[in-house]
Amino acid sequence: MDKLTLISNFYSQAFKDCRPLAIVILLKIYAVFSAILIFMAIYALLFRCLNGWDFH
Repeated sequence: MDKLTLISNFYSQAFKDCRPLAIVILLKIYAVFSAILIFMAIYALLFRCLNGWDFH
C-alpha cells in the first residue's frame, strides 16, 4: 500500500505548479494512456505465455 501512495504522491507532485492548464490536462491524458498501453502489453505477454503459445 505504501508503494501505491508513493506513486500517487509522485504523480500529483509532477503536475503541482505546471502551467498552462491545457498542457497539464494533455500530459495527464498522455500519462494515463501510456499506462493503459503498458498494462495491455504486459497482459498480452502473460496471456500468451500462460496459454503455451509458441513465439515465432
